[in-house]
Amino acid sequence: MIRRPDTSAQRLKRHKRVRSKISGTPECPRLNVFRSEKHIYAQLIDDIGKITLCAASSVEKTFEGSGGNKDGAKKVGKLIAERAKEKGIEKVVFDRGGYLYHGRIKELADGAREGGLNF
Repeated sequence: MIRRPDTSAQRLKRHKRVRSKISGTPECPRLNVFRSEKHIYAQLIDDIGKITLCAASSVEKTFEGSGGNKDGAKKVGKLIAERAKEKGIEKVVFDRGGYLYHGRIKELADGAREGGLNF
């Protein structure tokens, strides 16, 4: 019998490895990304104070479109950048959450850059 690999456990292992190297500060918070089948979520996190500074996702009632495709991911990236600008945040550290920098993750990062975040 062929056993299917546990992709969720593999992602969490990669995420731990990435998190051991990066950390968010109040001046330069961590832009964390989580992706599910239908939606995508982004948060700006201050790891020193252990608080979420702002968040955006495709689940919000004001969000137009689908979070399960690249267009939705780009919109969420622009939305998180807009909310960061309101808080006076321009520089962030990107945390891809153990996912490959490809597809929806890349589009969210591009949208955040277009919105004015530097990373």
